Amino acid sequence: MVKKFFAMMGNEIGGLHEAAYLLAFFAFLSQILALVRDKLLAYNFGAGHTLDIYYSAFRIPDLIFVSMASIVSASVLVPFFIDRFNKDADRGRKFVDSIFSVFFLSIVVVSIVVYFFIPYLISVLLPGFVNDPSLPELILASRILLLSPIFLGISNFLSSITQMHKRFLVYALSPIFYNFGIIFGIIFLYPILGLNGLIWGVVIGAFLHMIIQIPFIINTENFPRLNLNISWPDIRKVVFISLPRTITLSSNQLASFFLISLASFMVGGSISIFSLAFNLQSVPLTIIGVSYSSAIFPTLSKFFVEKNRKEFLQQMVDSARHIVFWSMPIMILFIVLRAQIVRTIYGAGQFDWADTRLTAAVLAIFIFSVIGQSLILLFVRAYYAEGRTRKPLIINIVSGLIIVTLGYVFTKAFFAFPLFRFFLEDLFKVSGQTGTSVLVLPLAYSIGVLCNTYFHWHSFEKDYNGFTKPVIATFFQSFSASIIMGYITFLSLRFFNIFFPLTKAWNVFFQGFLAGIVGIAVLIIILILLKNKEIGEVWRTLHHKFWKSDVVVPDQETL
Repeated sequence: MVKKFFAMMGNEIGGLHEAAYLLAFFAFLSQILALVRDKLLAYNFGAGHTLDIYYSAFRIPDLIFVSMASIVSASVLVPFFIDRFNKDADRGRKFVDSIFSVFFLSIVVVSIVVYFFIPYLISVLLPGFVNDPSLPELILASRILLLSPIFLGISNFLSSITQMHKRFLVYALSPIFYNFGIIFGIIFLYPILGLNGLIWGVVIGAFLHMIIQIPFIINTENFPRLNLNISWPDIRKVVFISLPRTITLSSNQLASFFLISLASFMVGGSISIFSLAFNLQSVPLTIIGVSYSSAIFPTLSKFFVEKNRKEFLQQMVDSARHIVFWSMPIMILFIVLRAQIVRTIYGAGQFDWADTRLTAAVLAIFIFSVIGQSLILLFVRAYYAEGRTRKPLIINIVSGLIIVTLGYVFTKAFFAFPLFRFFLEDLFKVSGQTGTSVLVLPLAYSIGVLCNTYFHWHSFEKDYNGFTKPVIATFFQSFSASIIMGYITFLSLRFFNIFFPLTKAWNVFFQGFLAGIVGIAVLIIILILLKNKEIGEVWRTLHHKFWKSDVVVPDQETL
């Protein structure tokens, strides 16, 4: 049985539509498991101290993963692997061994060094925990989690080989097994080991993320081996290409790290609220922004190589229009239905109504920047397609500094100026609650992201004149229709509250679901009446069997 299972996973997916369906199914399943994971965490611990420790323990290992494992991401290595193996299989295997040896030894050495310096790093990077009685727990949890970037980094490396051979099913299963490991830790290990049980669940998940790919890699006879006979010119070439991407990712992680550091000084549960809301706002970002930016990358690269600027620009315009078209109504729905969304996914157990209201408020602030986050991914991919990594690097570093500065200034202003505090609390309907200072963190993040979007947009418009006008036209049309949709959804909430009062979890779900359906129906009618260009293109795409498009698998970029 086991042998047949691994044989099935090793089958090459030749049909594009088959690959697309399998990847879509497993991506959806992974998202469901991720929500189940967060639901269990919220149910068992609420937005409290234990969950703060849990999320804080990820910070340092996650930074190691982003700063080192991204060097061996599939988007960097796959072109190298294909080129080497097509020319000479032996040369390809030597290249694999060289890259793997340098990466493996580097990340292991860095993890060992960080293991001993964890107490000092926490005192600098998470100063709010210095005098916390749970500091020893945080130190131990962070040390255990240092295994995760090693396992996930190796998994990222192996995924380059699986994708080179078009074994998409193997790679698609990896994040599912990762979430299974975390859920296993929550349900079975936590009752026995406490907080360390949660952490070991994450490590098990990371190990499963890696191990699921090994049987296939062994069958290809391309399993990487440690080899000290390293081809340093190849190493320099890979690092030269991947380093700007790595620093770009690291700058965003450092900005988020700083916000978590500020949250460590706030009321207990602030880190949990911030993290849970961030995970929720990442769902539309992943579905829309990551999908479009990943799908367009090969096409942009092709047009750039052919020096076809007209088609390059047209592809960017079309992608940006559809990102705005999809993201705008989702953003408005998230704002209007924020309490219903949070309560349905995280509510019950230890996660009470106070946690729900505050998480919903933080989610609403985060979601303001979801269009910007999606467009940033698109712009960065465009520059990478041109081989221009310096510009997005500089812009991301500047926007990261803006987030850090605003986070510090807003935190100081929140406590120094009561008018500022009352304005935020009243705007997001959380007056009278404790822990509302956490609202300034997503506010700083969203403003920094919007600045980042403006810088990228302005720069791209200078390079490709004519990008802005058609995208802005879609923006205003989608915005107008979405505002009407949002108002209808709000009125529908009041109507359905008569039949589904907010007393039970199912009532909360049905109230939000039915109100959302009414709002979406109104949105579609308005767009049809306006003869919206994008909705017509969506309809034609559905009829042209979109599942036959090429499949592009995005990299795993965080723990």
